[in-house]
Amino acid sequence: MDSTTLFGVLLGVVLIVGAIVAGGSGSSFVHIPSMMITFGGTLAALLITYPAQKVKAVISVAKKLLNAGDLDLTPWYHTIVDISGTARRDGLLALEGRLAEVNDEFLRRGLQMMVDGNAPEDLTAMLETEITNLEERHGVGHSIFSSLGTYAPSFGMIGTLIGLVQMLRNLEDPSEIGNGMAVALLTTFYGAFAANLLFIPMQGKLEQRTDEEVALKRMLLTGVLAIQAGDSPRVVGDKLQSFLNPAVRAQLGRDRGSGKEE
Repeated sequence: MDSTTLFGVLLGVVLIVGAIVAGGSGSSFVHIPSMMITFGGTLAALLITYPAQKVKAVISVAKKLLNAGDLDLTPWYHTIVDISGTARRDGLLALEGRLAEVNDEFLRRGLQMMVDGNAPEDLTAMLETEITNLEERHGVGHSIFSSLGTYAPSFGMIGTLIGLVQMLRNLEDPSEIGNGMAVALLTTFYGAFAANLLFIPMQGKLEQRTDEEVALKRMLLTGVLAIQAGDSPRVVGDKLQSFLNPAVRAQLGRDRGSGKEE
């Protein structure tokens, strides 16, 4: 589980709820009709915008955000360099015996196409299409969370307007104006809370996950093409290092200098 995501949500909830309770008015922030307007309206707008199947996918997307940690490209770097060593030593056809070891479908498909003798341009076109499809699938999740982040504050404002109208219709009792105003503002609070602590941050997290996965796929594609071109493991490694962060590249350089990496 991605502990930073869970910790961030819990920290935000604890701080906000703690501030409310410290003010001695925790129960006044619980108002069912305001929740119905804000969250019910947000869900209704989402169902109007997206098919039900895509709305259901939000749950799996949220699970993915919580369960995925930072994507480490370093093990894949070593895997590709090792595969390139086999290809250099025994030929491309020898890689067919190693396909079962590859647990990434994208890389396995690329290696299989290479072993089958597909031209580099055909291999590139196929795998680039897969990358594009991945970005499009993830883009739906991005847009859903973006829509939630937009709809929640909007329906919060609608709820506030409804509350103000109801309050203004009862101005004959000045003692109720304060309570009416407080209830009217709750929907705005609910909408802003949900949008800024949940929906918008989760959109940002998902976009980050997409960028990481696309970077991995492009790294794998670069490695496959380098192997197909007959590059040595050292040259393959040099090409792949552009995808790694500077600290990892520096460590790999030290390992290479000490003879730990061939």
